[in-house]
Amino acid sequence: MSKVSLIAKLPLKADKKADFLEKFDAMMEAVAGEAGTEIYILNFEQANENIAWIYELYTDAEAMGIHSGSDAMADLIGAMGDILDGAPEMIMTVPHVGKGL
Repeated sequence: MSKVSLIAKLPLKADKKADFLEKFDAMMEAVAGEAGTEIYILNFEQANENIAWIYELYTDAEAMGIHSGSDAMADLIGAMGDILDGAPEMIMTVPHVGKGL
């Protein structure tokens, strides 16, 4: 099976970045124990600190599914209604070539 990745864009409400970071810290603790999660990176746009980008790389689709069904993911999704300033964008990708693959 080939590796799979996801790029997520999350527009945060201006006063909710701290709440998001608190929830994301819990997510990172859970991700640390996921064997199939190879990369999980939170970024913020330089021009707009309320736009979060998450890059995720998994060993395969099964590993992504395990992550997506985790309790930490459910908690993060449950909090998003109060945190997001619009719909998130999720782009599923398949890595082709790159350093570290």
